[in-house]
Amino acid sequence: MKLVQINEMLWVAPQIDPDDFATLKERGFTAVVNNRPDGEEPGQPTAAEAAATAASLGLAYSHLPFAGYGFDEAFVRQHQAALTAQPGPVVAHCRSGTRSLTIWAIGEVLDGRMAIEEVDAFGQSYGFDLSGVHRWFANQP
Repeated sequence: MKLVQINEMLWVAPQIDPDDFATLKERGFTAVVNNRPDGEEPGQPTAAEAAATAASLGLAYSHLPFAGYGFDEAFVRQHQAALTAQPGPVVAHCRSGTRSLTIWAIGEVLDGRMAIEEVDAFGQSYGFDLSGVHRWFANQP
């Protein structure tokens, strides 16, 4: 399981298997946010399987799937709420971690904590291509 720490409360990751949830709990994580749609690729655990495992361990679990950039600001706010509702660190995951970091960065720009001009360098410093942030803003009314 590859985890990338973004700040003291947020970590992003590629697909997390339900078998990894016990390790996350042991490491002090309090929640998992899944940004992958079910059935995105063969063999991927379903959100229901992951939610059941999380619940059995006392981890909060949110399934906020998206693909592409067809989501609105309300969805960004829903994602932010899932991240900030927890008392401890949260792991957000998707296929590679890029989507999870992209939606977080969009929220940071919307809230003025990050300038749009800083996004690319920020993403690169963690090994992610956040060019999708620019595409999202370019497509907003």
